[in-house]
Amino acid sequence: MRRPGSLIAGLALVGLVVAMCLLSFVWLPFSPTRVDPGARLLPPGWPHLMGTDGLGLDIFSRILVGSRVCLLVGVIAVGIGALVGVPLGMIGGMTRGLVGQAILRAADLVYAFPALLLAVLLAAGRGGGSVATAMVAIGVASVPAFVRLARAGSLEVMSQDYVLAARSAGITRTAIATTHVLPNIAPLVLVQSSASFGLAILAEASLSYLGLSAPATTPAWGRMLYDAQNYLFTNPNLAVWPGLFIAVAVLGFNLLGDGLREVLDPRLRERR
Repeated sequence: MRRPGSLIAGLALVGLVVAMCLLSFVWLPFSPTRVDPGARLLPPGWPHLMGTDGLGLDIFSRILVGSRVCLLVGVIAVGIGALVGVPLGMIGGMTRGLVGQAILRAADLVYAFPALLLAVLLAAGRGGGSVATAMVAIGVASVPAFVRLARAGSLEVMSQDYVLAARSAGITRTAIATTHVLPNIAPLVLVQSSASFGLAILAEASLSYLGLSAPATTPAWGRMLYDAQNYLFTNPNLAVWPGLFIAVAVLGFNLLGDGLREVLDPRLRERR
C-alpha cells in the first residue's frame, strides 16, 4: 500500500519534536532556568546556538525543555477527551431515545465553552493558572469532538447486518460495544486524536501567552513568546524560535492525522 506524503511528513515532524523531548532528558547545553545577566540578548552562535533572552537564559535549552510541556499537554488533554468522549459517544450511538439525545445536547453545551474560557474559570477557582489547569481545560474542551465522532461511528456500525444478527442472538450491548463497535471506530478515534493533539499544543501555547498556563519559571514555548514581546522589534530572534517550533509541532500532528485518515479510511483507499 502506498504511503501518502502527508503521513511521512507528519511522522518526520512529530519525530523531531519527540527526539527533542528525549534529548532534553539526557543532555542540555545550559540550565534552562539559570539567569546569566552577563549573557543577555546574545545573537545565535557558539555556545548559545539560538542566542539568549533578556535574562541571559539559553534559548536552545529552553526550546528543548519546552518540548516536554508540549507533548505532556497533548497527551493529557487528548487522553481526557478520548477517555471521556468516546464512551459517551458510544452510549449515545447505541442507545436511542432520551439518553442519546441528552448526551448529544450535553456535548453541545460543553462545546459552547472554549478552552480559553474554561481555563479562565479553572484558574480563578484554583487561584492562578498552571500547566495542569490548561491541560484539564483543553481536555474538557476536546470532549465534544470525540463524543460526536464516536456517536456517528457507533450509529453506522449499529446499522450493519452483523450487529443486527448479534443482537438477535441475544448478545449484550456491552459485548457488542467491545467486540464490534469499538474496533470499528478505533481508526476514527486515532485520526481525531492526532488532530486534537495539534489543537491542544496550539491552545496551550495561547494560554501560556496569556499567562493562564505555564508560570514564568517553566520553559514553555507559549511563555517564551510572551516574554519575547518586549523585544519583538529589537531582538525578533527571541520570538522566531518558539513560534517556529509551535508551528512545526502543530503542522506535524495535523499532517499525521491527514495521513492516517488516508491510510485507515477504506473509502479513500478505494479512490486511489
